[in-house]
Amino acid sequence: MRGAASALEHDPSAALEKPPREQSRWLMALARAARLPLLLAGAAPLVSGVLLVVQAWLLASVLDAAIVGRAPRQELIGGILGIAALMLLRACIGWAGERAGASAAERIKRHVRQSLFRRLVRKGPHWSRSRAAGELASAVVDQVEALDGFFAKYLPAMAAAALLPVAFSVVLLPVDVIAGLVLLITAPLIPLFMALVGWGAQGASRRHLRAFARLSGFFADRLRGLSTLKLHGRAEAEAESVVAASDALRLRTMSVLRIAFLSSAVLEFFAALGVAGVAVYIGLTYLGFLDLRWTPLTLQAGLFCLLMAPEIYAPLRQFAAHYHDRAAALAAVTQIAALFDGLPQDEDMRGEAGGEPVRTTSADRGKGAALMAGALSVQAPGRGLPVLSDASLALAPGEHAALMGPSGIGKSTLIEAIARLRPCQGDIRLDGRLLADWSEPALRGRVALIGQKPQLLAGSIADNIRLGCPGASDAAVQDAARRACVLEFAAALPQGLDTPLGGRGHGLSGGQAQRVALARLFLRDPGLILLDEPTAHLDEATQERVLDEILEFAAGRTLLLATHAPAVAARLGRILRVAGGKVEDA
Repeated sequence: MRGAASALEHDPSAALEKPPREQSRWLMALARAARLPLLLAGAAPLVSGVLLVVQAWLLASVLDAAIVGRAPRQELIGGILGIAALMLLRACIGWAGERAGASAAERIKRHVRQSLFRRLVRKGPHWSRSRAAGELASAVVDQVEALDGFFAKYLPAMAAAALLPVAFSVVLLPVDVIAGLVLLITAPLIPLFMALVGWGAQGASRRHLRAFARLSGFFADRLRGLSTLKLHGRAEAEAESVVAASDALRLRTMSVLRIAFLSSAVLEFFAALGVAGVAVYIGLTYLGFLDLRWTPLTLQAGLFCLLMAPEIYAPLRQFAAHYHDRAAALAAVTQIAALFDGLPQDEDMRGEAGGEPVRTTSADRGKGAALMAGALSVQAPGRGLPVLSDASLALAPGEHAALMGPSGIGKSTLIEAIARLRPCQGDIRLDGRLLADWSEPALRGRVALIGQKPQLLAGSIADNIRLGCPGASDAAVQDAARRACVLEFAAALPQGLDTPLGGRGHGLSGGQAQRVALARLFLRDPGLILLDEPTAHLDEATQERVLDEILEFAAGRTLLLATHAPAVAARLGRILRVAGGKVEDA
């Protein structure tokens, strides 16, 4: 870990890498998801800028009338109230603009997270198993969160910085040409030098986010294997590794902050130079040391120039404050693209694979599904030969079949391929339609899969059973638990089905967890049931009862059950055997 952290820290080429143009375009295209609030957020500083000009001119007029014209206070009340009203109105516009920007950012982040989640679902568990879970979680949560400042702050500030300084300088030209030209010349220098600093900020942000994602994955993996590490006496050594990784991340964070402070220093230097130049020019003109005007410089004109001079740099100062948000967003997009094998495209945004996806109808419910697979080949990582090669399988609607063969021969692989959870080559058809043509919700409604390693979440036993049908009533959950023989052990627990479980079903044995997962099946109405060793961890008596309930529930439905037990296979109408990459009738 130390070596990897060092390599990342001292990789100068990484700082000079620019994200592909497609990533920048993709980031800007996300604005379509929140077009109206972004327009409001961008328009708010522009409207506020117009009101600022009126406010500055009105304030200069009031001061000129009070000092030069010696106007009584009563005559100044109207102008003072106007200034107060403009300040209040500008504050309200600024608040509305910030709310609109925050709303746009939240809408876009939700849109991106849903797209990434759809891509995760579409790629399936076979793809996600090859990635570090902590890095994927960090991408969906932390990397997407890095987009917040780009849309909420950077884009509105960029619109204001691009228009307001030039507009303010042009407004000053009729009042005083010299002051307007000084500000018009010095203002564009700030974005130029900020861009030079920004290249380094973008590289530093990219390295920082990459290290943060790796630290998230590193910490999640160590936390998951904490009991194993303690058993092997590696807890203290891994704790030191976590400390070292955290220190490396702290150093990267400080490098990003140093560049951010440098960017602010560049802006403040040029802003102070421009404001000081205007102030010196106006002061020397009033003292009579400079005479570059055709007409005398009035107090109102001089005050107006002095009031507007710092405001010309205010949008640029705001832009500089949020310039690192752009670098952080681009770095986050680069990290997301690397982790997800590219950025979410239109099909991920829409949630469908394109075309006309097959959907289930009420006529399909309760009916067995027809399954046909031909020329099926599946390659497993780390194995030279394919697990399945030119295999074929056909199940008629309502047919029950047992799938047998030694461990590692490909039974689970075949079941996962049929459920579209593992990439494969060949032709798989469900109800006569290609498996790839089915939409994800329709396929999951038509096919039910209970694997060897059930996924249980932190929550009660009832909550885990209800994953099969989130809207199931308590009575339905109770009946499903009875049919899966869950009540036999849940009755002995203090809270019964409401007993809370830890992550991954911590607190239950392997057989108990298998029965909880199996109970979900009885809450569903699939046409094809795929079971992988559903009775492997059960004693003989419980196995018989569970199998009775499975066969009763599967009546009229198509069932494919992988098992090693001849007694279980004998109760199904057909036995298939996997051998030599083929599937044949026994």
